[in-house]
Amino acid sequence: MTAPHRFQDAGHGSPRRTVFGEVAEVYDGARPGYADELVTDVLEFAALGSRRALEVGAGTGKATTLFAARGVPVVCVEPDARMAEVLRRNTAAYPGVRVEVADFEHLGPTEERFGLLYAATSWHWVDPERRWDLAHRVLAPGGALALFWNPVAVIDPGLFAELRAIDRFHGVEEPSHDALADRYGEEAGIVDGKEGLGWPVAEIRGDGRFTDLRTVRYRQHLRYDTERYLAFLASVSAYRVLPARSLGQLLDATGRLLDSRGGTIDMLRVNDLLLARAA
Repeated sequence: MTAPHRFQDAGHGSPRRTVFGEVAEVYDGARPGYADELVTDVLEFAALGSRRALEVGAGTGKATTLFAARGVPVVCVEPDARMAEVLRRNTAAYPGVRVEVADFEHLGPTEERFGLLYAATSWHWVDPERRWDLAHRVLAPGGALALFWNPVAVIDPGLFAELRAIDRFHGVEEPSHDALADRYGEEAGIVDGKEGLGWPVAEIRGDGRFTDLRTVRYRQHLRYDTERYLAFLASVSAYRVLPARSLGQLLDATGRLLDSRGGTIDMLRVNDLLLARAA
């Protein structure tokens, strides 16, 4: 049996936290995005009115542009200047977006209290000893917290096994191919009937500063060609930390495998959403 999906990677202080900027353009082009229904549900829950949203770890704007396109004014906190450069380009058409190059943990004091704090596949990089305190500090009373992730899962069992074998051979400790698509049911945060490592429901459920807890899972079929899938792997932290020679060999082997199977890979994209409200 495969391990549950890791919603939490190496986490705060890990060198993996800062490797994405090395391939910011690749990340922007290859990483999967988020469901429109997720954005709709978050905004209905938040009922922002005139208040702004704060995004933690905005990256290149995979989620930012979806919220900004709905007219939401967003303050984006992104620690990597290289990612922030792409983020600014992607949000140039939205005057309500402001980009701050900073860690959430080191964001300067602000009197503003936000109507929504959201983190798109980034909350696991925030210091676990401080993140709930920080979230509560910046949210207005009744403000919404939305944390979401977008794992992908291979649909074909045979291809899945071959991809896993390549990953193991090259020493990938936490592969992207950590579960088959049929092991993702309907309940958010659950893989193989178990709660994914780092899924934060238990943490926030025991924190009396947050109420009205809700979780939702969204599912969508994706098809990548070989080139885009290799770019996706090259943007994932578990692969980026490999020695350059090992990464090159892994990508070559994966490319040959996909090309031998028609040059495409079918995947399930999962969006897992956790909503809560500041008490």
